[in-house]
Amino acid sequence: MKRIYTIGFTGKTAKEFFTKLGDADVKRILDIRLKNSSQLSGFAKKEDLKYFLMKINGIKYLHIPELAPNKNIMDSYKKKKINWNEYETQLNNLLVERKVENKMRGELSEGDCFLCSEDKADLCHRRLVAEYLQKKLGDITILHL
Repeated sequence: MKRIYTIGFTGKTAKEFFTKLGDADVKRILDIRLKNSSQLSGFAKKEDLKYFLMKINGIKYLHIPELAPNKNIMDSYKKKKINWNEYETQLNNLLVERKVENKMRGELSEGDCFLCSEDKADLCHRRLVAEYLQKKLGDITILHL
């Protein structure tokens, strides 16, 4: 079984964030945010994050926006035009449409960690992506940091 992690950076200090990754022995961050360069991301901004991950923990970084919801789905959810159940259905349909399991079949490795901004995994697309890939690829254990 491959251990796959998920983590969000919101609500965490840099120390908490990088300590969690190091303690879990994460090997690579798979950034599944649609936009990874927002000023609001602080230490999790694309180039800064890539640098900090390697410098602090020796962790590699890969941005995979195909695993993010599209702008329409995100905006609809944020503006409360759709609820969580509708968001989940639309995202799962998008993952099916994109056939992300084909790309991830050869890409996903032991110790990979899906990253997004949400603090908790329960209402976050990183959990949905991890569960989708677990169903499609099997042989995956998901741990939320």
